[in-house]
Amino acid sequence: MIYRKLGRTGLDVSALSFGASSLGSVFRSTDESEGIRTVHAAIDAGINYIDVSPYYGATRAEAVLGRALKEIARDKFLLSTKAGRYGEDAFDFSRSRIFASVEESLARLHVDEIDILYLHDIEFVPADIIFEQALPALQRLKEDGKIRFAGISGLPLALFETFVPRAQVDCILTYCHYALNDSSLLSLLPLFEASGVGLVNASPLSMGLLSTRGTPDWHPAGPDIKAACLKAAQHCADRGADIAKLAVQFSTANERIPTTLVSTANPVNIANNAAWTEEPIDEQLLAEVLEILAPVRDLTWPSGRAEYNRQIGGEAS
Repeated sequence: MIYRKLGRTGLDVSALSFGASSLGSVFRSTDESEGIRTVHAAIDAGINYIDVSPYYGATRAEAVLGRALKEIARDKFLLSTKAGRYGEDAFDFSRSRIFASVEESLARLHVDEIDILYLHDIEFVPADIIFEQALPALQRLKEDGKIRFAGISGLPLALFETFVPRAQVDCILTYCHYALNDSSLLSLLPLFEASGVGLVNASPLSMGLLSTRGTPDWHPAGPDIKAACLKAAQHCADRGADIAKLAVQFSTANERIPTTLVSTANPVNIANNAAWTEEPIDEQLLAEVLEILAPVRDLTWPSGRAEYNRQIGGEAS
């Protein structure tokens, strides 16, 4: 497993990291014991960074992860969780709720300190709430030793263009913007690097877009994106390859992107994902897939408030 520095935090994170949302049965019904075995398999495979949130499975993901972590030495993993989002339309970024949320997460996770706390999907609330309530709460939590580092998360890249210069956060977590079908995250790397911000990329499969199973009805991508991604996945299958392998290899290969989160509740899957990062990528297949995906390259979908759903650089979307 390759390890890289996470911005100015100085933390060494595995190039592939574990997203624990699947432990909350977010994508399918999962067995708790299998989920616990998956966490242990991830650690055994060299993965040292785990991310979760109370939002995933209405706290179930945190609870299952906490039971798994009780059996693992604390120096074997880095842990992040989130605050501010608790349901599909349930957001509370007030100072008091963030303090309470952290205490609840610490108890569920059976740890005394969280390595990174993210404000979860901040694009859904006015910026003044984040600046006046949430960010000061994070600073206080750092001073109190409850968290080591503070971050923000969300989908629209314009969100980070707005917040990173002003918020002075340690890390950002974004998803679906560095994958085979969308690598627009690259345009913000100079900003992150100049600011010393640690970058966490998530969802190399674009929340299931890159799959021969087809995309679930809830997926917010448009029909053209879904069709192109399905075509690319089928192209890999026709050549006896798995697009998931190509996607994981693609997303973890860039040295400027410290880590990429992948989520599963299957121990065999996470072991395979980790092993793929150490195998050479099929350059010919990659070129063919990128050509199939070219018509939808960097296309995304709206999330949250309108002001963040624009192309970065200020152009209208």
